[in-house]
Amino acid sequence: MLKFIDDTQISVFGLDETLADIYSEGREANEETAEEIIKRLEAHKNYIPSSDRARKEYAYVLLREYRKYVKDQTDNNR
Repeated sequence: MLKFIDDTQISVFGLDETLADIYSEGREANEETAEEIIKRLEAHKNYIPSSDRARKEYAYVLLREYRKYVKDQTDNNR
C-alpha cells in the first residue's frame, strides 16, 4: 500500500517482491531506481498515470518506500 502526501492510499500489485528484487540487485535509492520500480510495477499491471507530475509523485513515494525497505533489511541483518 502506497501512501501519498495528500493521504491518498493506493494498493499496488507486486510492490513487496519488486522492492525485494531491486534490493537484491544492490540498487541505490535514486531517481533511476524509482523509474525502474515504476517500470516493473507497470509490468505487474498496475496503472501509473503517464503525466510527468503523477510519475514524479509516484517516484517520490516509491523512493520513500524503498529507503524504508532498505533500512528494515539492514536492521534485520545486524
